[in-house]
Amino acid sequence: MFNSFHNLADRQLAGGILTREDAQAILASADDELLELVAAAAKLRRAHFADTVKVNYLVNLKSGLCPEDCTYCSQRLGSAAEILKYTWLKPEEAAEQAASGIRAGASRVCLVASGKGPTDRDVDRVATMVQGLKDEHPHVEVCACLGILKDGQADRLKAAGVDAYNHNLNTSESNYADICTTHDYADRVRTVGKAKDAGLSPCSGLIVGMGESNEELIDAVFALRELGSDSIPVNFLMPFDGTPLEGTWLLTPAHCLRILALVRFACPDTELRMAGGREMHLRSLQPLALHVANSLFLGDYLTSEGQAAQADLDMIADAGFTVLAPAGAAVPAAAGGTDDDSAAAGTVEPAIRRRGAGTGLAPNA
Repeated sequence: MFNSFHNLADRQLAGGILTREDAQAILASADDELLELVAAAAKLRRAHFADTVKVNYLVNLKSGLCPEDCTYCSQRLGSAAEILKYTWLKPEEAAEQAASGIRAGASRVCLVASGKGPTDRDVDRVATMVQGLKDEHPHVEVCACLGILKDGQADRLKAAGVDAYNHNLNTSESNYADICTTHDYADRVRTVGKAKDAGLSPCSGLIVGMGESNEELIDAVFALRELGSDSIPVNFLMPFDGTPLEGTWLLTPAHCLRILALVRFACPDTELRMAGGREMHLRSLQPLALHVANSLFLGDYLTSEGQAAQADLDMIADAGFTVLAPAGAAVPAAAGGTDDDSAAAGTVEPAIRRRGAGTGLAPNA
């Protein structure tokens, strides 16, 4: 067992592998150890990513209308959440939305569509969008997130210029049946494998705060390590009204930091993204989380609003970090609460997205 979190970080920098006992200690750390934990995780973060923050931008190509029953999702079958619902954006609309994020500093655009998985026609549709996007912005990375892939679809996306494919494991294998019954954990693992085999960078992560135990969380993080995910988005449950998990507030800002630190220690050189729900769960500790995570989504999410894009950029600059430019060079970002015993204290309900893709209003970028 390590003597301090800094000792553990030094061990990781020397090539050590995080053990289950180590992971348990991170999640069980006391509040008065939190700053030491963050500082130790920051040693790993800076060793591999210096002072850069990778900015990603989401474009929701198709919203709602999903036949899957994932309990956490506002787009699920039977969801009563009052989200935007629309079918596929036109290629020019998708390009316009993506350009907004790129102008704001995004070096990766994430093209997302709801549903179990794409048809071959859907893949062709996205391929056309990607080719147009790459023509206009050749240095920007494109990540597709279209659900469970069939044979050959990853190769088609790669040929069109897609750089990465996102498909989250979300939780542990033992916990998966509790959050979804219309597909299984193995389907997700196979899709990540197909993306890797096609030469796409695998992006796979978590949703935390769904009632998983610490042991299940560790299982999920270690599974991502074994999977070899190049980037790990950590989403914090947004408990939309009208979904089975509405009213589920199980996270504190401090525990969110512990979870991010766990991922950083388990996967020291992997891009770690603080993703959906960071505003409502990390709250005032978001800038501190940047010392652990080296990536975030700018502005709005798929069906909910994030904090203002300029506020994100100001936060990056204020914390002493720089935005990673598409070509890999760092450029300065645009300048411009405390934890408690109750997980529900200070909660802010998800703000339904009413701007950007699928509307006539400008996006938050």
